[in-house]
Amino acid sequence: MAQVARNVLRRMAVGAAALLLPLAAWAAEGLHYNVRIQAPGELETLLEQNLDLLRFRGNARMDRDQLQRLVRTAPEQIRTLVATAGYYSPVLSVRVDTPEATPTVVVEVQPGEPVRVGEVEIVLEGFASSGGEAFDKEALKAGWTLPAGAVFRQDEWETAKRSILRQLMQTRYPRAQLSESQATVDPDTHQALLHLVLDSGPEMRFGELRIEGLRRYPESVVRNLNQIHPGDYYNEAALQAYQARLQDTGYFSGVEVSADMSAVIGEQLEAAEARQEGQPQPTAASAMAPLPLLVRVSENKRRNASVGLGFSTNTGARTQVNYDDLSVFGLKMKSALTLETKRQTARTDFYFPTTADGYNDSFGAAVERNDIQGEITRTASVQGKRAWGTPRLERSISLQYLTESKSIDHIPTSRSQSLPLTYAVTWRKLDNLLFPSKGYVLNAQLGGALLPLLTDEPFVRSTVRGITYLPLNSKSSVILRGEVGVLASRKKDGVPTTFLFRAGGDNSVRGYAYQELGVREGEATVGGRYLATASAEYQYWFKPAWGGAVFYDAGNAADSPKSIHPKSGYGVGVRYKSPVGPINVDFAYGHATRKMRIHFSLGFTF
Repeated sequence: MAQVARNVLRRMAVGAAALLLPLAAWAAEGLHYNVRIQAPGELETLLEQNLDLLRFRGNARMDRDQLQRLVRTAPEQIRTLVATAGYYSPVLSVRVDTPEATPTVVVEVQPGEPVRVGEVEIVLEGFASSGGEAFDKEALKAGWTLPAGAVFRQDEWETAKRSILRQLMQTRYPRAQLSESQATVDPDTHQALLHLVLDSGPEMRFGELRIEGLRRYPESVVRNLNQIHPGDYYNEAALQAYQARLQDTGYFSGVEVSADMSAVIGEQLEAAEARQEGQPQPTAASAMAPLPLLVRVSENKRRNASVGLGFSTNTGARTQVNYDDLSVFGLKMKSALTLETKRQTARTDFYFPTTADGYNDSFGAAVERNDIQGEITRTASVQGKRAWGTPRLERSISLQYLTESKSIDHIPTSRSQSLPLTYAVTWRKLDNLLFPSKGYVLNAQLGGALLPLLTDEPFVRSTVRGITYLPLNSKSSVILRGEVGVLASRKKDGVPTTFLFRAGGDNSVRGYAYQELGVREGEATVGGRYLATASAEYQYWFKPAWGGAVFYDAGNAADSPKSIHPKSGYGVGVRYKSPVGPINVDFAYGHATRKMRIHFSLGFTF
């Protein structure tokens, strides 16, 4: 019997050891299990991203007891999660299947009918006005983004509350608060009744301008760009627009434009203390004291020099040296020396600070040499310009004196001078100025030298060019581009080449060299009196930053409308949205020359 007992104990020990080995392994590595979720698509994703059963899977401390606890608590967690998506009466089950050594937790969810928004009650308190235009309360309510009938989702409820409060704080009432919000869900009727109370706080208006940080530049640089007047209603968009205008001047490395609310906050704290002590409250007038408009700037260094290298398929390799001085007798100076294979330019321009009426005045001088298609020109010019307007509507008027010498096939042919006055206007309506996908840009210029003063040949010149973006869907669009130019004069001789027309190149008719299309004169191509070009391009974006294009261009320049015989070019291109703008690489075939050309351009050029 003793021997039998010893054999039984030995077998029990072996069996126990066999059971303890997997448990020891689970303790060392953690219990492995699978999770299978059966739910509609949006809920399946929601549960996969938030359910504890998935979050703790693979944890080294997981064992069967821990798994059972997760399974028991899962239904309540699932109900909470699906409620955020608008489903408050789900039918669900959570079970563990163990057909193999690795358990599988099966989660089944039938969400049922979603809860929808019923009545929406928005109570507006305060909104006192110190005179002037009454606040449009109905427009504020109309901007509510979670209307009756919409599925009630928790994230959309929170977003709608933030949105309506933000809308209120951006204009007139920057101290507004959401004093009460409640969503009452009735699972039986599948409706959510929404109630919120908005307290406007005091109405705010702008006060006087205060400037901090100026050392070397005059205050007029800041004041003349300010379109906010004392007494105007508080408006956050106006602050942002003012800040953008100051940043664009180039005078500052940092700009912060804000309304100084320190005085208002102090008055509100005093009012709170007075309420606690039972003392008289400050008057409404003091609570609505004007907000000082505060501008803090960090000035750029006065002088800056830079050197750059580049390449253009139009004008070849490029070296450029820039030198800027932001304070030369109170003016901003910008100068550049550019050496390209086909063009060499040196110019200096001086810019006055923007005037109180919004005018940007400048003057400058330049010398330039061009060697294009067998025609060599050397020009010297001085120019004065006034520009004004907004990014949507820009206008300018300029007066330029220009002298030019010209040679064809290295044989001097003429010298000319001219004093033209030119008016230009540009209309922009684009969804994005850097990466446009919808809208248009139109530019028109009219000018000429009508008087014989410093002018060898009087002329009138007009150009119209435009580009439009037509989106077909989220990934594809059509781009149409065109340009027309006309020059009227008794004779072409005496009109500087700068004011004549040629076509061809990256932003003209692709498939041809830069300004290759025009009037033939010997072995050279020279400018004509008339220009007409057009382009149609289809773009498709395979990825957010990468796309392809197919295009067809046509156009030419001539001395009469009947002599314009359009030359066509067509091909394919690659598009890339870089941080500094779109990069375009085009492979174009010139039908007239029967040659393939590569065209490279950076940015949106117009």
